[in-house]
Amino acid sequence: MWAVEPQPTAPPPDAAQVIETVFRLESPRVIAGVARIVRDVGIAEELAQDALVAALERWPGEGVPDNPGAWLTATARHRAVDLIRRRETYARKLAEIGRDLETTAPPEEPADPDGIDDDLLRLVFTTCHPVLSPQARTALTLRLLGGLSTAEIARAHLVPEPTIAQRIVRAKRTLAAKNVAFEVPYGPDRAARLDSVLDVIYLIFNEGYAATAGDDWLRPGLCEDALRLARVLAGLMPGEPEVHGLAALLEFQASRAAARTGPDGSPVLLKDQDRRRWNRMLIARGVDALGRAGATADGPPGRYALQAAIAACHAHAYTYEETDWRAIATLYGLLAARAPSPVVELNRAVAVSMADGPAEGLRLVDALAAAPALRAYHLLPSVRGDLLCRLGRTAEAREEFLRAAGLARNDRERQLLSRRAGECAEVTSADGRSASSAPPPPG
Repeated sequence: MWAVEPQPTAPPPDAAQVIETVFRLESPRVIAGVARIVRDVGIAEELAQDALVAALERWPGEGVPDNPGAWLTATARHRAVDLIRRRETYARKLAEIGRDLETTAPPEEPADPDGIDDDLLRLVFTTCHPVLSPQARTALTLRLLGGLSTAEIARAHLVPEPTIAQRIVRAKRTLAAKNVAFEVPYGPDRAARLDSVLDVIYLIFNEGYAATAGDDWLRPGLCEDALRLARVLAGLMPGEPEVHGLAALLEFQASRAAARTGPDGSPVLLKDQDRRRWNRMLIARGVDALGRAGATADGPPGRYALQAAIAACHAHAYTYEETDWRAIATLYGLLAARAPSPVVELNRAVAVSMADGPAEGLRLVDALAAAPALRAYHLLPSVRGDLLCRLGRTAEAREEFLRAAGLARNDRERQLLSRRAGECAEVTSADGRSASSAPPPPG
């Protein structure tokens, strides 16, 4: 008989790495659940970190529990109860939160998903309280609700990391000093916080849709949390057109998720995506939400409704060639007037290049080169590389793609940009032009 040698087995994943990944995904729910008890988001974050330490001590020996999120939440809640008991005001606090805290479910018991949703919504409204500056609201909510690191938030805002760190620390101190209630407000108070809430939900979705850093291009958990929050908010505020506009935008964007990466996790450009994999149910939900945004508006469309209309143009095109780029360019023009931003202008330049040719797009991009907010923004040289490649200026395009790769923080995106730089170096034709036109940035 032939002897079959045993095949080497893959080493088990590092326990600390597994725990870190689980905590990154579950920390928003843990913090939200504990904040409802202690009424202080700073303390809630510290208790969530205590639960992480407990997991690091126990899971390597005992194994990861079947429901790690529930384990972390229950552990943090137990510590929250212990903290309240140690306070002189224990009796009053216990009356407020109910006697059920003494019989908190064991760590392995799943948490109530409906309660989790409510807690997440309370958390986002609390961290978007008007006692904080708009910049502090966004940074704190992305930190607590989105589970983003300080570096990732700084990258998303195109500002230095120490600036974001200071904003987060000061924001937590301010909420504690002002004794801000952990609640979803009503009436005028809710409307006053709405813009910040919408901004934060949108930024959380964007971080999941195209991660600014790390090994993975997509972080589906963040997209799901943001989409769920947008839907819940639309149910809470059915008369607010921008709430429906944001919900529509996220539905349209989420519909492309399955087609945005290849089998190995690498990004797939919009031009190359298999549109049969786009989720038509989510597209239908986006169409309905965009209709509600229009029906409830008593003036021109807001910025989220305009972005949703742009996404709808892509969703309605069954092939890349059918895309109505002129309509998209017009909508970006309206968006630039409604919410001026160099990033919006960069996207408008891409649409204009598709409608009127790469030379016109390049002219618009070059006009943005001096914008301070885009100085370290990798998509500026990436777009410029696309346009130069389409104009046949492949040597210049290669330099732009290399510069974009050097600025990119996401490993997958860096690999894509490096690959495209290599293609520019290799591809030439008899007349000196590129053999293939380069599509716009990943969709």
